[in-house]
Amino acid sequence: MKAANLLRGYWRDHAPVAGISAILFVLCLIPVILVVFASLSTTVPRPGASTLGSLTLDNFTSLMTPNAANAFVNSLSVGLGAAIIALLIGGSLAFLCARTDAPGKRFIFFVGISPMFIPALVGALAWSFLASPSSGFLNVALRNLGLDFAVNIYSLGGLIFVLGIYYAPYGFLLMRSSFVLMSGDLEEAAAVHGASFGRTLRTITLPLVLPALLGAGILVFALAMQNFPAAQVVGMPGRVDTLPTFIYRLMSTTPAQSNQAAAVSVILTIGLLIFTVLQQRVVSRRKFTTVTGKGAISRQVPLGGFKWLIMGYVLVYFLISIALPMLALLVTAMQESPFFSTIAQLIQPGALSLGRLWTTLQSLDFHVGLRNSIIVSVLAAGFGTLLSFLASYIRHRSISGCRGLIDFIAMTPLAIPSIVMGMGLLWTWLLIPIPVYGTVWVLVIACIAVFFPQGYQGISASILQIGNDLEDSAVLLGARRARAVRTITVPLMSVGITSTFLLFLMMSMRELSAVIFLFTSDTRILSIMVFENFENGQIQAAAAVSVYYCVVIACIAILGQVLGSMEKRRNASQHQPHSLAS
Repeated sequence: MKAANLLRGYWRDHAPVAGISAILFVLCLIPVILVVFASLSTTVPRPGASTLGSLTLDNFTSLMTPNAANAFVNSLSVGLGAAIIALLIGGSLAFLCARTDAPGKRFIFFVGISPMFIPALVGALAWSFLASPSSGFLNVALRNLGLDFAVNIYSLGGLIFVLGIYYAPYGFLLMRSSFVLMSGDLEEAAAVHGASFGRTLRTITLPLVLPALLGAGILVFALAMQNFPAAQVVGMPGRVDTLPTFIYRLMSTTPAQSNQAAAVSVILTIGLLIFTVLQQRVVSRRKFTTVTGKGAISRQVPLGGFKWLIMGYVLVYFLISIALPMLALLVTAMQESPFFSTIAQLIQPGALSLGRLWTTLQSLDFHVGLRNSIIVSVLAAGFGTLLSFLASYIRHRSISGCRGLIDFIAMTPLAIPSIVMGMGLLWTWLLIPIPVYGTVWVLVIACIAVFFPQGYQGISASILQIGNDLEDSAVLLGARRARAVRTITVPLMSVGITSTFLLFLMMSMRELSAVIFLFTSDTRILSIMVFENFENGQIQAAAAVSVYYCVVIACIAILGQVLGSMEKRRNASQHQPHSLAS
């Protein structure tokens, strides 16, 4: 009897960890294992295969070609260049917003984060309309002005520029928090002793935000290096190959060179794994203490006569990241004819029409794509949030000594490029005897797998802020654990759960790389529609779908703001009686 009780207790303590670890293993690790297997084999994982193939390193040696080396160098250049641009733009906007007396700080904050709501695919597509060497709006305008100069977005520099401006919000958000929390005591002391603004910035301010600076730089480097949509739209017309586009090309050839693609994927993953680990170590290292118990106030830097010049800089960034690209999409979608030689032709009567936008809105393909996008995003958000909650709850409330395994498995996709996960998920769900391939469910699974680390971190941050004493008290008073979690813990975590749901919703709506190998003609989503139209040369159709794509994402962003405001008001009303009573 005693042994049976011990066995039941051991099972009760460890079964939840084993169960959630098994789910995460299938979701996150099996795709990676299959990619590694394919890179070392003569065959690829597929249902009904009679043999597993033989082990070989030829897949790696065959990549020692000029094309592969060029793709590798380009990826490094894109990552480094985009990180520099993103840090310069994001860091400067963060400093202006948090540490200066610049006018319109709410507008600066909006400008700092707004490019995050434009998918890189749409941003790259819009800039291809603006700066195509032959027919881009900017180049046509320059020729009309008689200037012998052209902007070529289809180049390595163009790709770096596009990724830099659309990843700048990451630098802005990470560095702004450091600037806001920074004490101004050291800067005040430097000013009292006669240090100039430039010297104070160089010797005190920047060293204090160094962890955030390095963390943001490494993050943007990794994101830009693994980016597929922008590299395909902007890079490929100019024959600028990167590792993600090289993988896609190997998988898209006939016959597909899947083993070589897997080998390239392993190389890209190892590189990103190194930078991800480095970024985590940099961010977690808090040696520069800027928040103390003395409650110092951040020093505001007066801009003086440069105030409006600085606002001009903010407006220029808003123009190149939001206004011009959105205008280019609208004009391209509304053109009656894609051929024009002067800008004046675009303002002539009948040159622009809402016909194509209206036709797109009425088309069956668009309805199917929109419906699939909403279904995939909502399901991924719902199940992703639920799985994140279960994994985080078991990790932080279980007494099992193996609960740390959940952290390792859950965070693995953070270091795996989305296009690599997509390849692994393709083979995984072809092998597993569950009929999800060819349905929207495989796209839902892909979005959950790719974005699970972010959801898991978000839920974990909330659950760690809530003690388990209220929940344990309910259990002691006779409530079942599930009821205590449902009626006490979940309501207290409502903000974190809602934020995680909206995060999954937004990121799933934007995703392309992870689903590029998984969709069928019946399961196309909006990002796939934009990409396919561009690849097939249907430029105006791609622009029209992109306009509605941005409208959908804007609605999700507005929904997030509304829910956030409602939650703040609800929390304020709940705390008001306590403050009055005190």
